[in-house]
Amino acid sequence: MHSNEHSNKSGNNRGTGYVTRKELKSHRDYVHLLQQVDNGEMIRVKAGIYAHPDTLGESVPDISRIIPGGILCLYSAWSHHQLSTQIPTSICVAVKRGRKIVLPAYPIITLYRISDAFLNLGLIHEQVCNHLLPVYDLERCVCDALRYRNKIGMETCSEILHQYLRHPKRNLDKLHSYATQLRVNSVLSTYLQITL
Repeated sequence: MHSNEHSNKSGNNRGTGYVTRKELKSHRDYVHLLQQVDNGEMIRVKAGIYAHPDTLGESVPDISRIIPGGILCLYSAWSHHQLSTQIPTSICVAVKRGRKIVLPAYPIITLYRISDAFLNLGLIHEQVCNHLLPVYDLERCVCDALRYRNKIGMETCSEILHQYLRHPKRNLDKLHSYATQLRVNSVLSTYLQITL
C-alpha cells in the first residue's frame, strides 16, 4: 500500500506523501504501515509521523506536518520568493519562542524562535514544492534580512533588498510598516538611500 492509499483511508493526508498515526483508522492500518517502514517503503520521520521516501527527496517537504505552526523563513523564504541566489543548506522554520520541538533526523531543519508578538507578522500561505505552506511575505523577508544582517552578511542582505526593489509585487508602504514594528526602519532607510 502506497502512502496515498493511507491518505484515501484517512481523508486527511490529501496525497502529501505523509501519514500521521492519528490519521490511520484501524490497528491493522498501523501494523501495515510498520511493515512498510521495515521494508523501506515508508520512513519514520519522528514519533507518529511517517513519509514516503520520494517526499523526503523534495527540497521543501510538507513542513506543516513535521512542525505544525512552523513558518518558512529566512533562506527558505528568500529562495521561495527568488530574493536570493543562496541555496538553503537546511529548511529554515520560524516557531514561537519557548516552544519545545523535537526535530527529525531528516530533513535538516533550522529553527528560529520568534516572540509571539511578531510570529505571524507577514504570514501568508503559498504553494511551495507542491504543498500549501505557511511562509513569510516579501516585506517580512526583507525585514528579516535586515534583522539578521550581521549573521547573513551585508552582501546577501544587499542582494535581497535589491531583488525586492525590482519585484513587481513590492509594497514599500507595507515594508516601512513592518520595519517600524520590527525596529529596523532606520537601517532600512539607510539601505534605501544607498540603493535608490
